[in-house]
Amino acid sequence: MSVQSRRWTYRLAAEFGHEDITDDVARLVAESGVRTGTVVVSVVGSTGVITTIEYEQGALQDFRRALDQIAPVTLDYAHNAAYNDGNGFSHVRSALVGPSVTLPVVDGGLVVGKWQRVAVFNLDNRARDREVVGVVVGV
Repeated sequence: MSVQSRRWTYRLAAEFGHEDITDDVARLVAESGVRTGTVVVSVVGSTGVITTIEYEQGALQDFRRALDQIAPVTLDYAHNAAYNDGNGFSHVRSALVGPSVTLPVVDGGLVVGKWQRVAVFNLDNRARDREVVGVVVGV
């Protein structure tokens, strides 16, 4: 059994800042020496998310629109009343999408579809440095 981890930091814009981190994750997998296993990729914090998506402008716009419809910025959030920070929508969106993904490692490589990319999103109402942790486990 082998375990390898890495941390990255990405500076992301407010409310929907994003970055394709697939190459960083694939490099971690390749350098880990793991032939068969999994890689978990997680963002630290309660207003960021990690997901996979076809990382192109249309799909990104559709994802943003879906989040805007599910958890609009302008709703009356109890979190905002309690903390007066205006990011209640960010916490709800993050809880719905989730902070991590787990992907297979086969033959020493990250397994993703032809157009599938791993992306980190900052959903907070201010720009943030988002810490992402990747952990590869396997043989």
